[in-house]
Amino acid sequence: MESAADGRRIAIGLAGGPGSGKSTLAVELVAMLNAVKPGSAAYVPMDGFHMRHAKIEAMGQTDYKGAPHTFEGAAFVTFLNRLKHANDAVSGPGYSRKIEDVVDDAFTVVPDVKVLVVEGNYLLLTEGPWAGVKALLNYAVFIHVPRDTVRDRLMKRHGEEGLFSAERNKAHIERNDLPNYDLVEASRDRADVIFDMVVDR
Repeated sequence: MESAADGRRIAIGLAGGPGSGKSTLAVELVAMLNAVKPGSAAYVPMDGFHMRHAKIEAMGQTDYKGAPHTFEGAAFVTFLNRLKHANDAVSGPGYSRKIEDVVDDAFTVVPDVKVLVVEGNYLLLTEGPWAGVKALLNYAVFIHVPRDTVRDRLMKRHGEEGLFSAERNKAHIERNDLPNYDLVEASRDRADVIFDMVVDR
């Protein structure tokens, strides 16, 4: 990574559909980089740019929460651009599955950080504000996991969260999560590399 070597901050994007394991891989990558050089890498999740739940409710879009139009996509692009060029500490939002809402100041990127590990479903989309993300990534990785595996993982995840019934979770996955998976899969060719993950469900 030339930019990091010459002192400029770089961004590595990990894209993929819901349930593909992006968050786990992103956290592991940050830990590996920081083990080599402490404080050199930071995790930047796209999920913190969900619209507030109250806003999604007001829009009548709770059944489609997690779809591209229920994110503050333009704000995410602005934030990522700021992170790429910041010389001061910058805090960003996260997302809590326990409360199903955004959490302010969930993480802070300090000036010494040289590698941003950016993770999210929609990093490679070409529609709307998402089209501005790819140009801010120095390297883009797409994580592919089979659709049936994703369905099983999401049922398990939603069940463990314990917020809704199994019937509701299944309906949400079929109506929203899997169409989002299909949309994201269509953007995979924009990645610099595609990881085909052969994993247990």
